[in-house]
Amino acid sequence: MTKLDLRKELKYLYAPSAKKVEAVKVPRFQFAMIDGMIEKGQGPSSSPQFTEDLGALYGISYTLKFMCKLRKDQPIDYPVMALEGLWWIENGEFDIRKPDNWLYTVMILQPDFITQKLFKEALEQLRKKRGDSPALAKLRLEKFAEGLTMQTMHIGPYASEPATVERMKAFATENGYRDRVGSGGKHHEIYMGDPRRAKPEKLKTILRHPIEKAK
Repeated sequence: MTKLDLRKELKYLYAPSAKKVEAVKVPRFQFAMIDGMIEKGQGPSSSPQFTEDLGALYGISYTLKFMCKLRKDQPIDYPVMALEGLWWIENGEFDIRKPDNWLYTVMILQPDFITQKLFKEALEQLRKKRGDSPALAKLRLEKFAEGLTMQTMHIGPYASEPATVERMKAFATENGYRDRVGSGGKHHEIYMGDPRRAKPEKLKTILRHPIEKAK
């Protein structure tokens, strides 16, 4: 059986330093994705839709993993990658402290050998197991090229992210970049820790923002 570990291969993208912010160009990858919006008065931890969407996303990712691992011809084993979230708003100013008007795309990176055909087969398996749902109907496999970004590892509760974002903005200014979040760019979080198991002060979250050279 072939074994693939994208976490090791892509360590420069999924294990950045917490001590510094760095500019990095993110290649084109494919993801299982689902879109949604946080309900008014809710946050990611209390949103019913967000919870349902996460269940569908993890469901398709693990179904694909075990389909590939258990197939008779050329079985491949690989770990399911970390959950990622792109966050933005349609109107007004994006404020990381006020999530109840955020839109989101939550996604999990998939190996290149996962095809649209395989994705559809996995989706049918998932429907037979769980029954159909609005969340399953929204799932898709799509390429995403993030391009030039700045990133750092945030350690601590999600509520303390604004201080880390300010460090990122300072890095951008000092190095001649413009942070594109708020002007078409999306706030990107990669969840390396599980809030259900880790203490808040030990949670690890990669923060990534698209940037461009300042004019």
